[in-house]
Amino acid sequence: MDYQCIVVYTVINIAPPRQSAQATDVSDGCVTWFKNKIKRAVALYLHSLKLTPNSGIIHGNLACLYYKQGFIDLAIDTYRRAIELQPNFPDAYCNLANALKEKGLVSEAEECYNKALRLCPSHVDTLNNLGNVKREQGKIDEATKLYMKALEVFPNFAATHSNLASLLQHQGKLHEALMHYKHAVSIQPNFADAYSNMGNTLRELQDIAGALECFKKAIEINPTFADAHCNLASIYKDLGNVTKAIELYKKSLQLKPDFPDAYCNLTHCYQIICNWDDYDERMYNIVSIVEEQLRTEKMSSVHPHHSILYPLSNKARKEIATRHANLYTEKVTMLHSRHTFVHHKERKGRLRIGYVSSDFGNHPTSHLMQSIPGLHDRRKFEIFCYALNVDDGTTFRSRIVESSEHFVDFSTEDCHFEAAKKIYNDDIDILVNMNGYTKGARNEIFALRPAPIQVMWLGYPGTSGANYMDYIITDTISSPLSTDLDFTEKFALMPHTYFIGDHKQMFPHLKKQFKVITADEKISDQYAAVINCAENIKIENLLNVTERIEMIEYEGLLPMEICIREINIPNEVIENTQDPKHFQVIVDGTCIQNGLSVNSCDKKVAAAEAINKSIVLTSRKQYGLSENSVVFCNFNQLYKTDPSILEMWVNILKKVPNSVLWLLSFPAAGEPNVHKFAQKLGTDFDCSFCSDLFDIRTIYIYFFHRIIT
Repeated sequence: MDYQCIVVYTVINIAPPRQSAQATDVSDGCVTWFKNKIKRAVALYLHSLKLTPNSGIIHGNLACLYYKQGFIDLAIDTYRRAIELQPNFPDAYCNLANALKEKGLVSEAEECYNKALRLCPSHVDTLNNLGNVKREQGKIDEATKLYMKALEVFPNFAATHSNLASLLQHQGKLHEALMHYKHAVSIQPNFADAYSNMGNTLRELQDIAGALECFKKAIEINPTFADAHCNLASIYKDLGNVTKAIELYKKSLQLKPDFPDAYCNLTHCYQIICNWDDYDERMYNIVSIVEEQLRTEKMSSVHPHHSILYPLSNKARKEIATRHANLYTEKVTMLHSRHTFVHHKERKGRLRIGYVSSDFGNHPTSHLMQSIPGLHDRRKFEIFCYALNVDDGTTFRSRIVESSEHFVDFSTEDCHFEAAKKIYNDDIDILVNMNGYTKGARNEIFALRPAPIQVMWLGYPGTSGANYMDYIITDTISSPLSTDLDFTEKFALMPHTYFIGDHKQMFPHLKKQFKVITADEKISDQYAAVINCAENIKIENLLNVTERIEMIEYEGLLPMEICIREINIPNEVIENTQDPKHFQVIVDGTCIQNGLSVNSCDKKVAAAEAINKSIVLTSRKQYGLSENSVVFCNFNQLYKTDPSILEMWVNILKKVPNSVLWLLSFPAAGEPNVHKFAQKLGTDFDCSFCSDLFDIRTIYIYFFHRIIT
């Protein structure tokens, strides 16, 4: 023991490096200093062994230093020598087990951990480390007992609190996990890993502010913590601050260049803002990363939903989805292996259909299908809607609630099994997954198989890769029969399209449309301005409406007669509607709403939550569009565009005289990049952007009224 004390004293008193004026990297100096400390300590232990060659303790301490240096084989041999000299040495058994586990010799490691516990049942390091082994083996109950035993022996063991929290988090017991993470950081305030993992838990609990603070704290403690930088970047990405996310992903990759998760997320951020610099190189790297991960049985760093954006094979996309699906299966099997749902084939009475979604609210999914629950024939079908999201107070949500026979809010039910049990007890025949792998999905519920038939529909266009999903509702255009091997589900084919829209219910006023003309014929294009009104408004009794028959002819098609209804409006009225401050104009004593002011007059009408009951005048001039141009529109988020698509659009614009492209500025950061790329194609291409999400619904009304009429 005297020699051991001398070594410790010597190691502590080696002076740290001084920063010279020429020093450029203090961290490198510190690493060198630390390595020199270990080398000095090794030399002293070796010298000590010359004096006391049969000391098990000195051999054990020397082995620890070899382990720190990365000499795992040498460490194992030295630990074995320590045990040979001192058989009742639990520390040596525990450390030997750690080294064996590092080498992948898990069975031997487990045997050593058990030997240490036989020598000392309260050996906390062994209890903790054996718990880690059991957790990795999926033996959750055993791991939990070992962690709890370690905390019983030593309640202030921060590492065990963190490990137990991670285990609970994986089980979906987020609040319990959070409690143990808080214990860990209160015991060890500089525990960066615990802060980062706590941030991930808070993120799952939708406490974004709390997660943000945890990741920042982890970075404050350890500025070189690449994972924390990556996690913080993902928070900013979710918040829509893509610029900040890109900065942090780059920092993460500087700290850890071989970091697939950070690289793939950075690439996705570039896709969001249409930054296509080095696009081909990035796509090549993404494909290489995914292929390597799939080859080595790893979880893909590319999310199934994002895989559609990249030039991956359908086989790769299916495998990515399958690995995510298997993860959910493993998770629920690990937690609920004793619980299975038995389904009976016979059905008496109405067929029960359950729709599960996290998008029952102001979301495109609800915009498309909010009337669907109420359109089922209630003599044959009983409809259940299971909401995974909280009530956002919108009309979209209330319509679904009102039109469903049964509406169940699962937003406060954290336990997947309890949610699945409720569905099973509702005796659902067909359960519809409307999320797939989109945000807010809870595929664990489907992995538990609460219904005999489980179906994918609408929210996600690809395969789930899951053996617990039976069908995907699709059509032969979206999913040609030749692609059936790219899906794990069977095709349930609709006769025309699986894609539905609620336009008839949301925009009934678009059924009545009138072309606007002026006495001085200032409007050159026949549909540069239009009037729409609700069906119950007898506009013919208010304004002078004229009708005429027009013959439509097109090569290869039979001529078709259409009835054109026209209303004569003074040109100054049209000019006034270019100012959104003019909420309405008066024509022959009749109030006509300015279509441009819809957003400011009634937010619910603007968002299509409420039906417009006014007479509305909409014109191209209101949006800065030429009256006689051919306007091509795409109002998808910009990340769905790529260089080849934009190049194709530009080529179309070049070939169509007097044409423009109208896109949604979502996100705004993508707009200059689209312009920049188009300019590289050598064109003065005319691209207008609409900047407000409310605008898109007004525009939608204007451009698609001709189809609905």
